[in-house]
Amino acid sequence: MSDGFATRAIHAGQEADPTTGSVIVPIHATSTYAQDGVGGMRAGYEYSRTGNPTRTALEQCLADLEGARHGRAYASGMAATDALLRSALRPGDHMVIPDDAYGGTFRLIDKVLTGWGISYTPAQVSDVDAVRAAIQDNTKLIWVETPTNPLLNIADIAAIGQLADERGLKMVVDNTFASPFLQQPIELGATAVVHSTTKYLGGHSDVVGGVAVTSDDELAEQLAFLQNGAGAVPGPFDAFLTLRGVKTLGVRMERHSANAERVVAALADHPKVAKIFYPGLADHPGHEVAAKQMKLFGGMVSFTHVDGEQAALDVCAKTRLFTLAESLGGVESLIEHPGRMTHASTAGSMLQVPADLVRLSVGIEEADDLVEDLLQALG
Repeated sequence: MSDGFATRAIHAGQEADPTTGSVIVPIHATSTYAQDGVGGMRAGYEYSRTGNPTRTALEQCLADLEGARHGRAYASGMAATDALLRSALRPGDHMVIPDDAYGGTFRLIDKVLTGWGISYTPAQVSDVDAVRAAIQDNTKLIWVETPTNPLLNIADIAAIGQLADERGLKMVVDNTFASPFLQQPIELGATAVVHSTTKYLGGHSDVVGGVAVTSDDELAEQLAFLQNGAGAVPGPFDAFLTLRGVKTLGVRMERHSANAERVVAALADHPKVAKIFYPGLADHPGHEVAAKQMKLFGGMVSFTHVDGEQAALDVCAKTRLFTLAESLGGVESLIEHPGRMTHASTAGSMLQVPADLVRLSVGIEEADDLVEDLLQALG
């Protein structure tokens, strides 16, 4: 019988240290390892860019939580994204991306990978037919976010996975917004999953990192090669902090989701709110799919202001508990204006976000306090 999620988050890849009995994985603050004769490595470690025991524990834990065989940790979510794309694609290849993808992902693909001979087509990932229509003869990969950042559209992972399988394509899911507690894309047909571990996995806004997980042995080998060859790896202290955060992922996600529902209920009745983007709403176009593939609906909420961009900016400036900052997924609540902040790189493109949009990362504070803060900011 398999252990439950919370148990695996605390124990997977984290056996007691065999030397001291330490119940917490030690921070192996070393750059190199003594060898017992030339090539005689102890436990396979030779140099910490190539492998580090603290990082290994994190990789094993995150792969386990996503239901995958292999995990590779990186110095940031974008480093994980870059490694996965360069592992799966070659010059001349084409990929399909969400038409409201995260700005950093779009910037990497549009400004960097296109110079390497990669082409792309944005498609509405909530519409399987639109994804199908975007596939070309040289398409090799479908990139999916669900929920998407920042418009919280929902992709049917199983349906797109089936489409990818029929066409012989890889499908990668950026699972950052949901976390493995809320959904496991590998089980639904994804080839690989990426996370910015900076967000919900780390959960405390104190460490930057990323991970790519897969059960595809060949892709895992390529990811490992790039991890070592390009060297965008997290240090042992970064891995330790992320692993510590993961231990409480389940209880945090339950609170994030519950607080987000309270915030959405308050926004729904406010005259200054034009539209709310949250998959937990019954009238959200992706609600039924989200309910099918997610345990809860998450802690991210976006809304538009009836009075336009300046009014949206004013709300971002008036909150007391919602800190005006980029990023998301920490225990503290954050507020931002995507068009001027995280998604500024999409300006003028098909992926440009609404100017009157506000994005909330709802934290785990008292829900009553968060609702009061937003209501006073809205006026």
